[in-house]
Amino acid sequence: MDPITSLSQKAVFFDVDDTLYDHLIPFREALQRVLGTGEDFPYAPAYHRMRYYSDKLSAEAGGTPTHGSELSEMRTRRFSLSLAEFGILLTGSQAEEVQSEYLNRQFDITLFDGARPLMDDLIGRGIIVGLITNGPPEHQMKKIRALGLSELIPPERIFISGAVGITKPDRKLFDHVTDALNLTSAACYYVGDSWRNDVVGALDADWNVLWFNHRGAEPESSHSPHFKVDSYADIAQILLDAAGQAQK
Repeated sequence: MDPITSLSQKAVFFDVDDTLYDHLIPFREALQRVLGTGEDFPYAPAYHRMRYYSDKLSAEAGGTPTHGSELSEMRTRRFSLSLAEFGILLTGSQAEEVQSEYLNRQFDITLFDGARPLMDDLIGRGIIVGLITNGPPEHQMKKIRALGLSELIPPERIFISGAVGITKPDRKLFDHVTDALNLTSAACYYVGDSWRNDVVGALDADWNVLWFNHRGAEPESSHSPHFKVDSYADIAQILLDAAGQAQK
């Protein structure tokens, strides 16, 4: 039987930004290049606030815009709002320059150590592996191609909010995935770093959730992920154990 048609088939889906690669690197490099911030600037906390405002503005807009002035304004505002909390008041042109530099650097990226071997191992065991990510379709696909994943994961297992028309944390996006691939929520595992988008969204859809909390963030609600991990070694142990149980 084709594994996609088997409701007992386990599946593992990954978020992309800051789950498969270090999203802090292009953020830090953009600030250093445009604003001249030094090594002592609190990049990780500032990045966390930028991601917070990105999610907040997206939710207020009813989902991430895929193009046009609304998307551009949202992207620049997240920098203005987040950096203001750290004493940097950006002019409109500075916010646009930081955002442009940040975007340009997002495609010079590499997978976290251990991510590709884990995916290869899961696929070799017959486990469905896919991606679920928020953002404009072409922008996210450029990242996926830059990470070398477009040849590993077939397009029917890549779900981008801007293409589907549903944005995390809306559980309907996760329901769409299970419906599209004929899976049960109990058979699906999701690995993501964002509490708001990944943990809340996947838990509300009754998926098994691994919170990849490699930045030491605090929970933002009463939701309880099934696993809390901070390395791909931990992620691999949990998922390969689950894969082994599925094969028994």
